Amino acid sequence: MNMNGELLLIARSGSSPLVTSEIAGSKAAQLWRMAQLGLPVPPAFVLPTNLCAAVNAGGRDARAVVQHYLDKGVAWLEEITGRRFGDSRAPLLVSVRSGAAASMPGMLETILDVGLNDETVRGLIRMSGNPRLAFDSFRRFIQGYAEVVAHVPGVGFEKRLGEMMRREGVTNETQLDPEALERLTSEFREFALRASGHAIPNDPSEQLNCAAIAVYRSWESGRAKEYRRLNQLEGLKGTAVTVQAMVFGNSGGKSGAGVAFSRNTATGSKELYVDFLFDAQGEDVVSGRRTPGHAERLAARLPEVAKELAGGIKHIEAEIRDAQDVEFTVEDGRLYFLQTRSAKRTPLAALRIAVDMVHEGLIDVDSALERLGKLDAENLSIARFAEPAPSIATAISAAPGVANGRVAFDSLHAKELAAAGVPVILVRPETSTEDVEGFAVAVGILTAVGGRTAHAAVVARQLGKVCLVGCRALVIDEKNHTAILGGANIREGDWLSLDGDRGEISLGQRAIVTEEPLELVEIARWRPSAVVRAQG
Repeated sequence: MNMNGELLLIARSGSSPLVTSEIAGSKAAQLWRMAQLGLPVPPAFVLPTNLCAAVNAGGRDARAVVQHYLDKGVAWLEEITGRRFGDSRAPLLVSVRSGAAASMPGMLETILDVGLNDETVRGLIRMSGNPRLAFDSFRRFIQGYAEVVAHVPGVGFEKRLGEMMRREGVTNETQLDPEALERLTSEFREFALRASGHAIPNDPSEQLNCAAIAVYRSWESGRAKEYRRLNQLEGLKGTAVTVQAMVFGNSGGKSGAGVAFSRNTATGSKELYVDFLFDAQGEDVVSGRRTPGHAERLAARLPEVAKELAGGIKHIEAEIRDAQDVEFTVEDGRLYFLQTRSAKRTPLAALRIAVDMVHEGLIDVDSALERLGKLDAENLSIARFAEPAPSIATAISAAPGVANGRVAFDSLHAKELAAAGVPVILVRPETSTEDVEGFAVAVGILTAVGGRTAHAAVVARQLGKVCLVGCRALVIDEKNHTAILGGANIREGDWLSLDGDRGEISLGQRAIVTEEPLELVEIARWRPSAVVRAQG
């Protein structure tokens, strides 16, 4: 729907003539752009940003408009997919995704697998021949709906998942069989009912309406407001809502979900940077709750998919002329592009990417200088430890650099230490966007699980924080504010040193030295000529 009341449609063929980020949000606008490039995208329709304020104001008319366009959009999706929403034999399932005019990674909500109930889950089994997929998707939907719509804390679901894995004698949720997942689905439904006082709706249309309203309302969440404040985005009108046909990365060994960067957004080097999980949905990768594998694993098992992915990302970057952050799903060996956006990057990576793109002819000097205009020169220096020191553990580097700081195990203590002028290392079980306030005050971040492309790791890079994730030697006792790291006992306030270049963690403080990157010399040579062109 645009300002004239038309529904915005996105498909590889049959898209609306133009989808803009101001009306549809950047996520949908770039999805439309990928469809125009001929890349495989699941079909979708969009409810606009200009409904967000009205929905959040609680207007009855706004809810009626939402329902009208949901009905209209679902009818179009049914026509284009050949499936029916709520059908017991060939059900259409959808994701409900957020997207503002400017990217806000992980700050707004998404609900997957909308449309599942006791009838459609059997239809999904008939259609796919995969009961494990059906009940894995069903339990995911119940958790996602309860968390986003009913505000049920996710820890209760994670506890029940952990208990089920222990009972079944498995170490990973992907090892649970269909029967165990069916029982887990029932346990999730009972817990959601007790925790919220309301059963998950059985009617797919009610599920979809509530999901869309909840995604609009996530615009006013505390973390979203804080992110907009930190990034000077208070002028945005709101989020759009994109309703997209589901594709299933959790449908077996030839399926999965991933995030790829067209360039290394930590260092700026020109290399494809991929995190991928087999038999998983996208939230498994970007949430930071699991540690994914890299491009080599995808290429080893699905070489044609890896080749198509690399070619598609190269095409997108050449079209948009900026480093890209791409989310994708593989369903039974078939690749789908779900999202692309200009990648959040460290200040040093921003410098190197801009210089390289000038050399490659993708952008001109003036464009490069414009992109670099707001960078703080102090953040462009390359820091390293002056002397080597023994490390007690290693982790995956999500953002480079070095940092010394006192340990804080939550964002509240991090803010208290920082307010006293103390440098802080925020130590968490996983990278979560709930910790954005802690990220803002910390000099470094260390987590036990998670990958380089988790939403929170992306935010850490954008803020220029040293970030190490997936540290297997880290075990945190959140209740007592202590941890064991590489066999050492760590308490709140202890000093840690993070080496984001080597992925190493050391005890105590270490001396730091800095040097300027060579690219600054080239930037200095550009500036006079850029001024002449601007005046001419």
